[in-house]
Amino acid sequence: VTGTPSVYTVTGGGAYCVGGSGATVGLSNTDYGVSYHLMNGGVPVGLVISGSGFAANFPLTTATGTFTVVANLGSSCQTTMSGSVAISTNALPTVYSVTGGGNYCSGGTGVTVGLSSSTIGVNYQLYLNGTTMIGSPVAGTGAALNFGLQTAVGTYTVIATHATLGCVNNMSGTATVGLSTLPQAF
Repeated sequence: VTGTPSVYTVTGGGAYCVGGSGATVGLSNTDYGVSYHLMNGGVPVGLVISGSGFAANFPLTTATGTFTVVANLGSSCQTTMSGSVAISTNALPTVYSVTGGGNYCSGGTGVTVGLSSSTIGVNYQLYLNGTTMIGSPVAGTGAALNFGLQTAVGTYTVIATHATLGCVNNMSGTATVGLSTLPQAF
C-alpha cells in the first residue's frame, strides 16, 4: 500500500456487564502493511492491529468511552477511519440477602425461603445445593420476595439476572432446610 490508507468503518462497541470480559472494537476491512491504532477519546490506548486485507477486531477492551481508529502508514501517512463506537458498562443486579430456612417436622409443609428485597426488572432464580433450579424465576417487585415453602433438604441460594441487560449476580448468604424427625411413640 502506498499513499494514504483507505478509509474503513469502525465496528463493534456496546455495553458489557461489570466484571465481564469487555467489548470489541473492530474495522470493516483493513489494508496490508497498515497499522491500525485504537483511540479512546482521541488518546491512544496501546492496542494496535496489522492490516490483513480482511475485517479485523482489536482485543477485547474493558475501558469505557468513545473509540475511533487511526490508520498509520509511516509517520506522515495517517488517516482516521470512518465513525466511532461507544463502550459502556451495565451494573450488576444489587445484592440482597437470602432469608428463611430452618428445620421442619417430617410430614410438615416445609419452611419458607425468601430474599430480603428485590429490584424491578430483575429475575431471581432459587437453587438447591447450587445446581438444581427450584421453580421458575421470580420477577423483582422492589420489595422482599417469598419463594414459598421448601421441603427438599439442603442449601438454597439465589441468582439474579437483569431481564433486559442479562447481567448476573449471586445474592448474599444461603438458607438451609433440614428435616426433624417426630418423636417415636412407645
